[in-house]
Amino acid sequence: MRVVVDTNVLVSGLLSPFGPPGIIVKLIGDGQIRICYDTRILAEYLDVLRRPAFPFGEAEVAAVLSPVVIEGELIAAPPLTTRLPDPDDEPFLEVAKAACADYLVTGNIRHFPPDHRQGVRVTSPREFLETGLRNG
Repeated sequence: MRVVVDTNVLVSGLLSPFGPPGIIVKLIGDGQIRICYDTRILAEYLDVLRRPAFPFGEAEVAAVLSPVVIEGELIAAPPLTTRLPDPDDEPFLEVAKAACADYLVTGNIRHFPPDHRQGVRVTSPREFLETGLRNG
């Protein structure tokens, strides 16, 4: 299964390892889902996870991102034909669309209005675990 995972899911998963985002982080680490990403997404993952506001050490960041880089799929994505309300979210939708990903998993569904999704299935971590993972 190929998915794009929003940064907020990784952060939430590390902060709360037993909730849906934490389960998704574990599935990534176990190689059960394949992350599609581009250099912008990887840079955002690194930037956010290394922020002083979070208690993550370099070893923990590396443990989360190593499977993304090693087992994931680096995608070259063209720009969207329509803009999202927050341009910072656009790389995630661009990569999901270009990769024909099964899902874009995010904790901020409202950042991806239905009329802007361009055929990409956008889902919450809980919904992904309850329906998407079973259907994949």
